[in-house]
Amino acid sequence: MLYFLAMGGRKSKPADTSPLLDTPWRNINWEDKQGALRFVNNYKPQPENRQLRILLHGLVGAGKSSFINSVRSVLEGRMCRQARVDNIASTISCTKSYTTHRIQGTFYPFVLNDMAGLGHTSFKNRRNHMKDVKRVMKGHVRDGYTFNLERKISKEDRYYNADPTADDKVNILVCVIDASTVSLMKKDDVEAIQHIREEASDLGIPQVAVLTKIDAACPEIKQDVKNVYRSRKLKLLMEQFSADVGFPMNCIFPVKNYHEKTDFDNDTDSLILNTLKLILDSGEEMQQQ
Repeated sequence: MLYFLAMGGRKSKPADTSPLLDTPWRNINWEDKQGALRFVNNYKPQPENRQLRILLHGLVGAGKSSFINSVRSVLEGRMCRQARVDNIASTISCTKSYTTHRIQGTFYPFVLNDMAGLGHTSFKNRRNHMKDVKRVMKGHVRDGYTFNLERKISKEDRYYNADPTADDKVNILVCVIDASTVSLMKKDDVEAIQHIREEASDLGIPQVAVLTKIDAACPEIKQDVKNVYRSRKLKLLMEQFSADVGFPMNCIFPVKNYHEKTDFDNDTDSLILNTLKLILDSGEEMQQQ
């Protein structure tokens, strides 16, 4: 191994190029999956007669539907594929309509909402998409509305909710991003996400980001999901996304979705449950306002 002479004749070691950090920079108790599951199962929003509405948004193909299916799979104890997922790379959103997903079997006081992703399109279409997101957050869009980039939802539309209740409004906004595309995000994509964040902030809605497909972006995580917070590459991707879009690092959570496997893995479950717990914690801030 070569060493280089630094100023003063002292030797300096070469930069560490290992894909793994010596110690994880964020901790997860991998042995306490049941504790995280109990937290979610026992979760009660305040006030208790309310439900927490979690809206997922992001670019086309980011993995919103896969994340919903993964959450439902872990909580329901069976592989769930209710939210439609495309099996090929596409610039067209697989999700077309505004859909509320509820966990089956046991009553959970939170729901996950899916909506069309934002693809590469015109400035006008982007503005329509962002206006639709704002109206969704304010509770003005009913289940079943089909998004149309050519126009935003109108007040005359049968799916327009003129008088939303507290349960119709979004309590937390989750921006879902494909980790392998962070360095490829276009300026328009970044600006659209920033604009939606600003709209949510004006409404007092807390926001977090979920990085999906981390196993595809980082071979060391594909080998062992426990490397998630030791992966040097993933930490750099998260830092880049944080700098580009403005999410604090402690509001960005990486997950590995169930999109290929047909059997469960305790470590993957733990990562999904830990992310869901942190999302619920963030949404609680909105409920108490």
